Amino acid sequence: MSLPSNNSYQSIPRWHHTRPCMVESVELYCTTTSDHQKSYVDLKRKDIELHTGDNVFLKVSPWKKVLCFSKKGKLSPRFIGSYEILERVSLVAYRLALPSKLDKIHNIFHVSMLQWYKSDPSHVISPDEVELQPDFSYSEELIKILAQEVKGLRNK
Repeated sequence: MSLPSNNSYQSIPRWHHTRPCMVESVELYCTTTSDHQKSYVDLKRKDIELHTGDNVFLKVSPWKKVLCFSKKGKLSPRFIGSYEILERVSLVAYRLALPSKLDKIHNIFHVSMLQWYKSDPSHVISPDEVELQPDFSYSEELIKILAQEVKGLRNK
């Protein structure tokens, strides 16, 4: 094994001289990648401007049992309400006029949780169908089986 000579230039690794060039190329790669990703995001983004007095639907998360109304799984409603906007709290948050049955839920929502209401009375789903317990649980009752089918396996 040979020891490095006393010349300080020889003891500096070779990549040290190309480091500024490497940093510039990494920065360029990062900016082009972020611009590329931003172009895809901008295609789906839409700025939603709601006004005081407008009616909106409230988005319900079907996989969270806290706000699951009436049906379970794929058939559960994605939006409930229509609720009036009382005020604009910030650029992306709105205060809604919720009924007294939903007083345990905070009344300020992000704009992504709201869907603009196009006036049609058939859209309204009443939260009266479900009685929430104090721990936000509810009981489900089977009403009627609509269809039943027995499938046989094919023999090959």
